[in-house]
Amino acid sequence: MEIPAINLKAIVLVHWLLTVWGSMAWLPESFAWGNFGVLAVGVWAIAQRDSIDAVLMFLMGMVVTILTDIIHFGIYYPVNEFAERGRDAFRFSAGMAILNLLLKPASCFFVYQMYRERGGDYNFNFGFPSVSRNRDAYQSIDNQDESTSSANPFNQAQDSKPGVRTY
Repeated sequence: MEIPAINLKAIVLVHWLLTVWGSMAWLPESFAWGNFGVLAVGVWAIAQRDSIDAVLMFLMGMVVTILTDIIHFGIYYPVNEFAERGRDAFRFSAGMAILNLLLKPASCFFVYQMYRERGGDYNFNFGFPSVSRNRDAYQSIDNQDESTSSANPFNQAQDSKPGVRTY
């Protein structure tokens, strides 16, 4: 199954718009600062098309903002603070912020695919040792080149004197 190509500009634009709408009524400034900061890194990834670091930083920022958005929603979601006057703005803002959060995992998937297309190869290694049986990259010691002399393993000339060692 072929993964559809999603443009990085579209991802940044959609999340920018949803962040603007989501921070209209009830979320604190830290929500806006965090999301707009990550989107600024996304603009950097758009500007430098060959940069692997920019895409990786944008991807990691998106992953971190998923966690921070959940924390913001849990702490700042009001129970009965808004009166009749601000209820519609609150509902729209909360809906857009939640939609922004729901779209972030899909965006992370597409940004990771862009990271791989740009040449990034991030293997998730959690520190566990692994044993590999692939020995194609090793050179056999049984087949040595004819130019290597076994009597002179360091390929030094026979008449040369060792140089002065400086420490």
